[in-house]
Amino acid sequence: MKAQFAALTILAVLAFGAVAEEAKPVDTTPKLATGLLMKQGDKLVFAPCRDRSYAVVDDVSSGAAVTGALKSVGLEAGKKLYVELFGVLEGIALKASGLNFARADGRCQPSGGPDEAWRASGEPGWTLAAGGEHLVVKRPGKPDAKFAFGAVKTEGGVTTYETSREANQLALRIERGVCRDKSAADAVFGWSATVNVNGESLKGCAWQR
Repeated sequence: MKAQFAALTILAVLAFGAVAEEAKPVDTTPKLATGLLMKQGDKLVFAPCRDRSYAVVDDVSSGAAVTGALKSVGLEAGKKLYVELFGVLEGIALKASGLNFARADGRCQPSGGPDEAWRASGEPGWTLAAGGEHLVVKRPGKPDAKFAFGAVKTEGGVTTYETSREANQLALRIERGVCRDKSAADAVFGWSATVNVNGESLKGCAWQR
C-alpha cells in the first residue's frame, strides 16, 4: 500500500511539473534579429544571417514605421536589404516592432562585439563609437576626442550619457525614432543622436551594435 501511495505521489509530482512547464510564460521581449530581407509579392521575407531558415515579417510597429523606413532605402524597388529589426519570433512570423538599422547592401554586417555598443554618425563626416570602457568621437580636421564610457541612463526611449576628461566635456543623447543621414543615402537608422563636445553640437543618426 505504501509503495502504491509513493508511486502515485511521484506521478502527481511529475504531472504538476509538466503542467508548470506548460504554464511557463512565453518571453515576448523583442530581440534584435539581423539578416537579409526582400519583398516577394505582398510578403516581406527575412533570412537570418548565417542561417538557412526564413521568416515572414509582420510589421506591428506604430503606424507601420518599420515598413515605411525600409521603403525609403529601396524595399519597393525590389532591392535586397540588410536589416536589423527588433521583434519576436512566433512560428515563421517575425513580429517586428522596431528598427535598429537597414542598408540597401544585401550583405550581412559583423556585430560590434563587447567593445562597441553604439555607433553614431552625421554631417560633416563625424563618427562616434561607444562600448566597453571607451567612447571616441572623430571629427574632420580635429584630433580624436576620447572619453571613458560607462553606464548610460535610459528613460522613455531616450538614452543619455555625460562624462568629462581633464578640460574636455561630452554629453550624448540618443533618441528612438527613424533617422536618415545625408552622408549615408542608402541606409536608415532607428535612432537619432546629438553629441555635444566642448560646446560643439553634432547631430546625426545612431544604431546599436
